[in-house]
Amino acid sequence: MSTATTPTPARTEPPPPPKRLRFPSAFTVLFGVTVAVWLLAFLIPTGRYAVDPATGGPVPGSYERVDVGLSFTDRLYELFMAPVNGLYGVQSSETGYIGAYEAGELFGAAGVFLFVLAIGIFITMTMRSGAIEAGISRIGERFGGRAVPLIVVLMVIFAIGGTTEGMAEETLGFYGLVVPLVLSLGYDRLTAAGVIILGAGVGTLASTVNPFATGAASAAAGISISDGIGLRALMFVVLTAVTIAYVVRYARRVGADPSRSLVGFREEDAHVVASAEKIEMTRRHRLVLWLMGGTFAMMVFAIVPWAQILVGPEADSYTWQLDWYFPELAALFLVMAVVIGLVSGLGEKGMTDTIAAGAGDFIAAGLIIVLARGVTVIMNNSMITDTILNTFESAVSGTSSALFGAVMFVVNVPLAFLVPSSSGHATLAMPVLAPLADFAGVGREIVVTAYQSASGWMNLFTPTSAVVMGGLALAGVGYHKFLRFIAPLLGILFVLVLAFVAIGAAIG
Repeated sequence: MSTATTPTPARTEPPPPPKRLRFPSAFTVLFGVTVAVWLLAFLIPTGRYAVDPATGGPVPGSYERVDVGLSFTDRLYELFMAPVNGLYGVQSSETGYIGAYEAGELFGAAGVFLFVLAIGIFITMTMRSGAIEAGISRIGERFGGRAVPLIVVLMVIFAIGGTTEGMAEETLGFYGLVVPLVLSLGYDRLTAAGVIILGAGVGTLASTVNPFATGAASAAAGISISDGIGLRALMFVVLTAVTIAYVVRYARRVGADPSRSLVGFREEDAHVVASAEKIEMTRRHRLVLWLMGGTFAMMVFAIVPWAQILVGPEADSYTWQLDWYFPELAALFLVMAVVIGLVSGLGEKGMTDTIAAGAGDFIAAGLIIVLARGVTVIMNNSMITDTILNTFESAVSGTSSALFGAVMFVVNVPLAFLVPSSSGHATLAMPVLAPLADFAGVGREIVVTAYQSASGWMNLFTPTSAVVMGGLALAGVGYHKFLRFIAPLLGILFVLVLAFVAIGAAIG
């Protein structure tokens, strides 16, 4: 008697999840821009403006066509050497006024590149000391159940970090401390995310001396980082106050009625609060915090034209101020990084490892600046920059100063989405946009302020930002919930920034 066996059905593997489209990185975007600009240089007519020897800017109405005489081999060499030329600022003898690297004026991407590495080393050394985490933990202990003042203090701290050094990726290390702290106050995870993302974000939006935004843009625009600092400081105060009020309003609503939370509460939230780590504040931590604050205060003192502000344009600036720029500031942050490492007791190996790690963490931002500057060098050596400016001259000439300021902000918003890196955006856009201010009779600092505001505004919520998406993941908040939370604030900030740059341009 035979027995029939039922064949076992073959196992089928589940289909692989569909690949999600991912926005290309800033490096890929800049590579595409480099190639696109190089190709456009074959099509765009070449020409140049006469240069005003007093200002170094273009003379309105002086544009004329010029035969640059570059062969295909010359142009191919320009593309090949773009990254290197972006670092050193190598340009042909026929280059126009934009991006000129005469001694004593612009230091090119090399100076900015080294400064980015120096400040990266300084920030990493400070984080490695544990002083910042200990400081925030101590603030939480001191304020106890006083919830609203604690939220205000934390957001002010993050905002100061944003306006002085563009605090972004560094904020990811604070979620493990701030989330339990905010939950213990009776608020939700969205409040914690808002404290960090919006606190640092609005500070970056209203950067005063942020080297990655204001510094890079000012260098590319051919002006001092201190130009326009008064307007940016006023923006920082007003926009930070508005953002803090917005987060506090939401937090109070959730504290009074937890059902109004946009993200709700989880069972494990109680365990998160119970396991919150308290970090002891030591004398070394206090000294490191003083040294950190003193370093940024020194940077502000060294770059602000105090004599012109306090006395007037006729004052001798060298009597009142240091007139430091990127080389001196890079040296300052390198020296203070070593001092903080010694104070923290990291030892020789700990300090050298931290220096290497800090430079490595920030080298991407530096390379983005170099690549973006390479695009500028291609445009200048191909002599198409002035042709592009001439196209815009008729559009901005005769417009009101207020309208020009508002247009500069709006134009930079889509650019900020395409190039999320604030330093890359600055180095790419400023050589073209800043001279437009000369045609409109507006100070170039208005273009810098408009650019950094657009970049900061976009980076508050763009899904291409690792700071936003990574921070929301660490806080346990869905992106769609965050968008719903932040949407009204984005509208408020957009209108306020438009008003600031328009009024600043009108009265500047």
